[in-house]
Amino acid sequence: MTQHSEAIPFDLVGELSIDELSECCGLSLDELHALVDAGVLVALDQRAARPTFPAEYITVTRLAFRLRDDFELDTQGLALALTLLTRISQLELQARRLEALIPVWPILRNSLNA
Repeated sequence: MTQHSEAIPFDLVGELSIDELSECCGLSLDELHALVDAGVLVALDQRAARPTFPAEYITVTRLAFRLRDDFELDTQGLALALTLLTRISQLELQARRLEALIPVWPILRNSLNA
């Protein structure tokens, strides 16, 4: 198992190289490159000679590390799982925003659950 830093920066703002991302999350460079190729991780400047990634990807790549180890996923499985989890998060956020637009939604929801 790859050793990685357990400390997570409090402020996930900034940029990381792919090497730094690998050190933080425990995924190999090959695995990270596969996630980049699958479009799960997107470099800030994709044409740069040494692309950098948002520091917030530490959270995503650590999740990928756990998924890989817990479910023995290969990089294609990781890409699919992360894509689906991202989509679910987007849909949940959209649902919360739409619920906030409907002033009677809490009343309707309670009456539907009764």
